[in-house]
Amino acid sequence: MSLHKPSDPSVQQMIADTQGKGMKRLIEKLMPILLFTAATLSVLTTFAIVFTLIFETFEFFQRVSITDYLFGTEWLPFSSKEPMFGILPLIVGTLKVTFIAIIVAVPLGIASAVYLSEYASDNARRVIKPILEVLAGVPTIVYGFFALTFVTPVLQQLIPSLKVFNALSPGIVVGIMILPMITSLSEDAMSSVPQSMREGALGLGSTKLEVSLKVVLPAALSGITASVVLAVSRAIGETMIVSLAAGSTPKFDFGVTDSVQTMTAYIVQVATGDAGYGTTIYYSIYAVGFTLFIFTLVMNLLAHYISKRFREEY
Repeated sequence: MSLHKPSDPSVQQMIADTQGKGMKRLIEKLMPILLFTAATLSVLTTFAIVFTLIFETFEFFQRVSITDYLFGTEWLPFSSKEPMFGILPLIVGTLKVTFIAIIVAVPLGIASAVYLSEYASDNARRVIKPILEVLAGVPTIVYGFFALTFVTPVLQQLIPSLKVFNALSPGIVVGIMILPMITSLSEDAMSSVPQSMREGALGLGSTKLEVSLKVVLPAALSGITASVVLAVSRAIGETMIVSLAAGSTPKFDFGVTDSVQTMTAYIVQVATGDAGYGTTIYYSIYAVGFTLFIFTLVMNLLAHYISKRFREEY
């Protein structure tokens, strides 16, 4: 007569269950360690980048006065007579391209977001959003060639004084590049506004346009503003478009038809040029990079503050 009922688990099954539980417990113990290691590596990598920038920038300021760097209006690092390292022309060139990009991207991006959130049908949304995602995935070097070989010749037909390398063309194309970011993030912010707010406004006699502009848009303002600030940060750090289409002439003026040079374009110029290791020009790219890092850090902190300070809870 059998000692075990047919429903009792076999010894092999009990051993297998014990081993399975042991493996599961091992995985449960290892996963926090692995996740903590991944997070720590990310933080350490950030600190390493910042430390490298600060260390090399400090070496640059051992050779160049920080006052001349911050307030100088001439950037002539390759001058054979007296090199000049005033960062203001590079900052002005960067801001000119960024300002043009904002003028292009913000109205179009917010208008597109309002359409997708409030007016577009499901079929239209399924078509338009993938196109925007494709636009966001285009390599920036392709945008650069597009600005140089298509946008600039078209603009020259309208503005004869426009040079081949200028600030206007790359500014427009950078605006096109950041357009999907503003549209997508703004549309997400508008979609999070409760439907009851729209229905209440419509019930009070508001038109669809009034609901969109006077109810939904103000309610999603924090998310929209954060998306714009993040897009501006992305525009400031853009490299390939301005390197190909903006030129390499640092100028401390506010014209948009002549060649300019941005901070990122200068870094590319020196990094691919003949600047020897340990020279002042070599260390200048770290100083410019650190300045660019400060700009983007401030913009990201501003976006984070805005999204927290003015966030609406529904």
